[in-house]
Amino acid sequence: MRKRTKARESALQILYQVDITNDNINLVLEQYWKERKRNPEVIEFANQLTKGTISHLTEIDKIISSHSENWNIERMPIIDRNIIRLATYEILYIDDIPSKVTIDEAVDLANRFGSINSGKFVNGVLDKIMTLGKN
Repeated sequence: MRKRTKARESALQILYQVDITNDNINLVLEQYWKERKRNPEVIEFANQLTKGTISHLTEIDKIISSHSENWNIERMPIIDRNIIRLATYEILYIDDIPSKVTIDEAVDLANRFGSINSGKFVNGVLDKIMTLGKN
């Protein structure tokens, strides 16, 4: 598995934990990395993704809500919601990764960790959001 793929997987797990527990992101990061050994590049990118997503969460959730027809963000499955949040942050704020790569990675996460329909759902929402970011 590539470093950025591992970092996205870790970021998803961290965001999921923050969403479930409402714990402080720095506390969750500290506990998460204490229990795992990872490449420093994986840790750095995962931390960038999680801290960036959390710091822009209100804006990201508004964007997701406006681009997900008939879905209130709080009603979305937690895994799907956090994959979409993570990818939305990446689309809007990380310039060196093409949006299509971000969406492909998000769909892969959804297929691995979500329900049978998660990949299609995540892809549909992110395709709409992609128009706001880079190409």
